[in-house]
Amino acid sequence: MIRLMDIQLRIGIASLSPVVLRDISFSVPQGGFRWLLGPSGAGKSSLLRVLQLAARPSGGRLELFGAVVHPKRRRERARLRRRMGVVHQDFRLLADLSVFDNVALPMRLAGLSETRVAAEASDMLGWLGLGRKLQVRPRELSGGEQQRVAIARAVVLRPPLLLADEPTGSLDAAQAMRLLELLRELNQLGSTVIVATHNEQLVQRFPAPALRLERGRLLAEPAA
Repeated sequence: MIRLMDIQLRIGIASLSPVVLRDISFSVPQGGFRWLLGPSGAGKSSLLRVLQLAARPSGGRLELFGAVVHPKRRRERARLRRRMGVVHQDFRLLADLSVFDNVALPMRLAGLSETRVAAEASDMLGWLGLGRKLQVRPRELSGGEQQRVAIARAVVLRPPLLLADEPTGSLDAAQAMRLLELLRELNQLGSTVIVATHNEQLVQRFPAPALRLERGRLLAEPAA
């Protein structure tokens, strides 16, 4: 379960700092799927940063997985982050690691056996069309290939919560559709999924409730 009540976010700590999110309130049940829509600058990435605990709200209440995260429980943030998968716009791959090791990293941090790590990472990368790129470095990949590696890393542990910021921005239409099939399959297995996108074709192809932002405000909370 995700629940936000009157969340606000400022850039900086001064009381006169710009407000990028205003009075954001909504909830998403466990296993829900939400599109996060709005024009550039509406606050989509800022809201995802709040949800992934990378930005601390300046006001309001945030609950994740049944725990109050803000205004208290700062010490539990690291534990809660381990229950999330995040796809960033800028990929954030580790340049000194191979494609395989980038995807294997969260599984190794979770203590999985190397046998399972090898099988899961190879299967996921193969499904995403990167089976022949396991040992190359991110700098040797195209933008679309790097994006698919970032997606594989985010979903390989089948996290209870997946947050994706424009995950299809560097993909062609066929790859984008394949990715959304993966995210919907993950959602059907019980993961909560929130996807920020400008891709109206995907929204039409995969209908789901949408959170629409404009100038840092939520226009309406969709029905569950």
